[in-house]
Amino acid sequence: MVRRVAVVGAGVSGLAATKCCLEEGLEPTCFEQSENVGGLWYYTDQAEEGRASIYRTVFTNSCKEMMCFSDFPFPDDHPNYMHNARLQHYICKYAEHFDLLRYIRFKTLVTKVKKRPDFSVTGQWEVVTRRDGKEETAVFDAVMVCSGHHVYPNLPLAEFPGIQKFKGCYFHSREYKEPEKFRGKKVLVIGLGNSGCDIAVELSTVASQVYLSSRSGSWVMSRVWDNGYPWDMLVITRFRTWLGNILPRAISDWLYVRGMNRFFKHENFGLMPLDRTSRKEPVFNDDLPSRIACGVVVMKPNVKEFRETSVLFQDGTVQDDVDVVVFATGYSYSYPFMEDDSIIKCRDNQVTLYKGIVPPRLEKPTLAVIGLVQSLGPTIPTADLQCRWAVKVFQEQCTLPPVSEMMDDIDEKMGKKLEWYGSSTTLQTDYITYMDELASAIGAKPNVLKLLLTDPQLALKVFFGPCSPYQFRLVGPGKWSGARKAILTQWDRTLQATRTRVTPAAPTAFPCLAVLGVLFLPLLLLLAALYC
Repeated sequence: MVRRVAVVGAGVSGLAATKCCLEEGLEPTCFEQSENVGGLWYYTDQAEEGRASIYRTVFTNSCKEMMCFSDFPFPDDHPNYMHNARLQHYICKYAEHFDLLRYIRFKTLVTKVKKRPDFSVTGQWEVVTRRDGKEETAVFDAVMVCSGHHVYPNLPLAEFPGIQKFKGCYFHSREYKEPEKFRGKKVLVIGLGNSGCDIAVELSTVASQVYLSSRSGSWVMSRVWDNGYPWDMLVITRFRTWLGNILPRAISDWLYVRGMNRFFKHENFGLMPLDRTSRKEPVFNDDLPSRIACGVVVMKPNVKEFRETSVLFQDGTVQDDVDVVVFATGYSYSYPFMEDDSIIKCRDNQVTLYKGIVPPRLEKPTLAVIGLVQSLGPTIPTADLQCRWAVKVFQEQCTLPPVSEMMDDIDEKMGKKLEWYGSSTTLQTDYITYMDELASAIGAKPNVLKLLLTDPQLALKVFFGPCSPYQFRLVGPGKWSGARKAILTQWDRTLQATRTRVTPAAPTAFPCLAVLGVLFLPLLLLLAALYC
């Protein structure tokens, strides 16, 4: 019987895990190596070993109504997209509101997690921690790994011939904090992900020239979508997901490409992805097209070779006098505290998890990995629902199928991932489909048809409106009494954040009377002339 649970990390996943354990009557102990909660969002001026690192100007790519904890909305006056400092403040408030801090051991590093000798019977784990140079060992009935996947940088120098003779400076984007030290420099940024684009755009304000190299291109989206609304409140809806599932693939692909090109043609900016129909997560950047148009960021293909002071690209062009290279080449999954790494990477050294959470071949399902699944959706609600599902598995209230069925499910989802998102090491999936899958298993998925009969106003909001986190608190375990109101008022809070100056409302349509007046003006003038 699971009672004591070790939670590794006090970021958003770790806090959600701690809270879920408490709600289900379990006894969590959360270990955090830093001095504060927040994980990735806890900014420090220097990158620290074993911790995620962000640059000073990071903003969220998901809006507040979509990315909040499902039973803890952001304050009404918060902006729709937030600077990391404001999000960190919200995370701290969440920890305080649910009284989670007393369950966290700060400045404590987890050095080893290993099975107990009688694991096949008890499912217990031995967890070794270190604080102030002293080691401590404790036994737990279950472990929730919430250490994230933005910790160990992927720096593939072997793929870049000549980098050793390059006389300039080069480093991974993890080390980047602010732009001032690069003033007047020529900088090459390698990697067209969110970090690479953000850094390239920011450096373009101080560097003499920025080059942005991409191997395969990417779709680039703006946070501000149709009519100025947040992109995710318009794109992430049940209706759009349903439509995408019933349309023929050719039509779905055409609509997808057309939608991505709605604001600018990507091929004209050197951004068009090689696989244009892939649903791989796009880049979010409001300024990149403008920076390219102004010439301060120049798109380049993949690097073929580095020379002492210049770079040769795959298209044969050479850029001279490059001073700095920033490798925005992502991160690797790594679990140095796991004594047996193959528990998580159980096939071909790749992360293999049922529902993206539980290792399928464990004798007892008492280990959960939270926060690895990526989608075109917010991280916090995903981690929150993963924790709710995992705790139900620990308590045997959510029964797992046999190992063979779990492996078949993993293979099926891997096939879909390859078809829709291309080949990558990330665990990518469709946001709503994945959330509904977890919610269904624990009885927390909203029944739209039932709502249509009992609460039609809410049903229409749930199906056609944004699939906000509150939807997964309407029913079932963890039901929140404020969920319905939060859904019905989510657009009010969204508009409140930007309507900070009172202005006259713009007419929604040209007045009918004015149209009739213009059409009949000559006739009226004629009649007036005849009767005067």
